[in-house]
Amino acid sequence: MICGPMFSGKTEELIRRLVRAQIAKQDTAIFKPNLDNRYSEEFIVSHNKRRIRSVLVSTPQDILDKVNCAEVIGIDEAQFFDASLIEVCRELALQNRRIILAGLEKDYLGKPFGPMPKLMIESEYVTKVLAICMECGNPANFSFRLSKESNLVVVGESDKYEARCRKCFFDGIKEEVNK
Repeated sequence: MICGPMFSGKTEELIRRLVRAQIAKQDTAIFKPNLDNRYSEEFIVSHNKRRIRSVLVSTPQDILDKVNCAEVIGIDEAQFFDASLIEVCRELALQNRRIILAGLEKDYLGKPFGPMPKLMIESEYVTKVLAICMECGNPANFSFRLSKESNLVVVGESDKYEARCRKCFFDGIKEEVNK
């Protein structure tokens, strides 16, 4: 599991690990939710434009249907899947497959996001990566929504989000409430 806020390098790290598996001649299968088509429908793409071929799926069950004989399975933007992803990952792990997940553990309100907390508990290894706060430059662990949209899921980039440290995140929330 690779988790952290937006702009922290989660997808970059996922790609790095998957490329290493490919160099080791391990069969890989890489998936992302069809909700995330920001850069490409055929690749997961990091903010730095590094990319690796992937398959769009609608549900975690689609992963089971398309994984074939892959030894290493990569799943990007895991927070966008429903709780059935947990059981899919358990099933794959019991088949001695390595699953590498990347996703936001917190939503734009700083609350646990989707299946991420339970996936973190199920994971043997959790790597938490941090970004840089766009307000003060300190390490950032929150994704602050700049846009006024109130839906839980709003797919976007730096036009809609920025990384913030705890203090700047909650200062920003207070500022929004007082407007």
